[in-house]
Amino acid sequence: MSDPSDQNPLGSSADAQPVPSRPKRTVADLNRGVETIKGYLRTLPDRPGVYRMLNDHGDALYVGKARSLKRRVTNYTMPVKLPIRLQRMIAETTQMEFVTTHTEVEALLLESNLIKKLMPRYNVLLRDDKTFPHILIKGDHAFPQLTKHRGTRSEPGHYYGPFASAGAVNRVLTALQRAFQLRTCADTVFSTRTRPCLQYQIKRCTAPCVEKVSPPEYADQVNEARAFLEGKSRDIQAELAQAMQEAAENLEFERAAKLRDRIRALTAIQAHQDINIEGVDDADIIAAHQDGGLTCIQVFFFRGGRNYGNRAYFPSHDKAQEIDEVLAAFIAQFYDNKAAPGLVLVSHELTEHDLLQEALSVRAGHKVELHLPKRGDKKRLIDHAVTNAREAHGRRLAESGSQTKLLAGVAEVFGLSEPPKRIEIYDNSHIQGTNAIGAMVVAGPDGFIKNAYRKFNIKVPGAAGDDYAMMREVLTRRFERVIKEDPERAGENWPDLVLIDGGEGQLAVVAEVFAELGIEDVCLAAIAKGPDRDAGRERFFMPGRPPFGLDHKSPVLYYLQRLRDEAHRFAIGTHRARREKAISASPLDEVPGIGPRRKKALLLHFGSARAVSRAGLADLEAVEGINRTVAKIIYDHFHPEG
Repeated sequence: MSDPSDQNPLGSSADAQPVPSRPKRTVADLNRGVETIKGYLRTLPDRPGVYRMLNDHGDALYVGKARSLKRRVTNYTMPVKLPIRLQRMIAETTQMEFVTTHTEVEALLLESNLIKKLMPRYNVLLRDDKTFPHILIKGDHAFPQLTKHRGTRSEPGHYYGPFASAGAVNRVLTALQRAFQLRTCADTVFSTRTRPCLQYQIKRCTAPCVEKVSPPEYADQVNEARAFLEGKSRDIQAELAQAMQEAAENLEFERAAKLRDRIRALTAIQAHQDINIEGVDDADIIAAHQDGGLTCIQVFFFRGGRNYGNRAYFPSHDKAQEIDEVLAAFIAQFYDNKAAPGLVLVSHELTEHDLLQEALSVRAGHKVELHLPKRGDKKRLIDHAVTNAREAHGRRLAESGSQTKLLAGVAEVFGLSEPPKRIEIYDNSHIQGTNAIGAMVVAGPDGFIKNAYRKFNIKVPGAAGDDYAMMREVLTRRFERVIKEDPERAGENWPDLVLIDGGEGQLAVVAEVFAELGIEDVCLAAIAKGPDRDAGRERFFMPGRPPFGLDHKSPVLYYLQRLRDEAHRFAIGTHRARREKAISASPLDEVPGIGPRRKKALLLHFGSARAVSRAGLADLEAVEGINRTVAKIIYDHFHPEG
């Protein structure tokens, strides 16, 4: 019996990935796509490279790499041999772009970079790939600061990590303060202290700011902390124990007590490392579990022999793709913006294992081993990670089922024809019109879509402080942009439901904006607190419909409250960050040519921005890094009449 998919290659398939609605493709579209691809074959070289398949809007459908561009692209001209997913992709293809590379490794590196940049809908996609926090012991001060760091490694010093979360790095920082008592204060605070702060009183700092510790002694603290973070904890504990014993024998009981407290702090850190494995110093453990078309990938970080936490990922992919293919694509994208450690343990045999291993080594600048352990302690690490992946997978499926029911309930409440795939929620925040911002949060079938959140700094004069005017500006800017970028609504940035935090007045303003922009088919609603702002008695407003409420025990009401509260949280947090930035702004920020280093040098030399503004030319030139030209710029900025 013939396969139905052979008779109708573009028909429905239970294995196809759910995607946003698109115009239905026909066999004629498939044939046209094949002819389009054939047109490129005549000029394609038999060399490594990367190819992009584009639709009629110029959007990337798929990014692939090949050892031979000509041979790989030829495969797409024989669609009968390809999965339905790729047949649909070919049917949408109207043009292609190519980049040749010297080697297949270069092609793999470029492919992963382009996938993360373009997010093609037919590739495996790692949608949540934020930078991880590190611990930094700074190297530009006589008494180095211990601090948390996220982002590029531009500051001099020693970095340790990555840590899976801010909570994980904060716990280690607290333990390090107890054990090694390094300062955590900023240089500007350090330079102006005249007496020890609370950290000294609670024995988390030795107060180098007021010379309670000598430079050599503090340097020893720094070296011990670095050795501990590099995995030499046993050596450090042995040295501290010996020093404590010597202090006790010399009747230096106060010093012995301090050393005892530090040893206890180190022991406490060790006690929380529940799955450490002897012989695994710097390694990432990456394990996957797949079921029901959903893949969960768990990543554990081990550095210096200690577990720095783990994080679960759910990459987007077609339901028919095998777990080894998904895992290989994930690893290539995961390490696109970060260096892999010397050892990466994986749970499955990877497609193109050797090529991926070489690519990771090239990107990291050192040898990287991709290893699938079969037995022993490393196998137990992988088994532990797989168990975590399986459990996270189960939780996600349960949450997804619950989310589906909630969205169906939302559709019923607001009269939508089907559950919304994208809900946008808006709120404003300001204090008496200052630092006014608008905020948009987004939710969908998989929960909150945090990389789609947007903030809007209020720009229109007079709008700040006027809630109606602010809402008008925010919604106008948002939808003018989406109309310009996607007028045919072919992408995923158009909402099915817009929810406003406010009442009838805010709703009327947004309805006017939609009417002016010609938007007629986006559902619009507002949610307002009930009498006395009583949560649970919310009132809902919609155009052409009387206000209504929901049963206070309704799960849909609770879900809508969560959406509203998330928008409020994001708006308040964004407003607070903007306000704090304004408060901490310095007059030096407005001086042309004064970057962070010169600003720091000036503040350390003069003590305050006000003192800088009063300084003479000769005094300014005396500051390290400030030449005569820059000194004149600073002086003229604060003395324009001169």
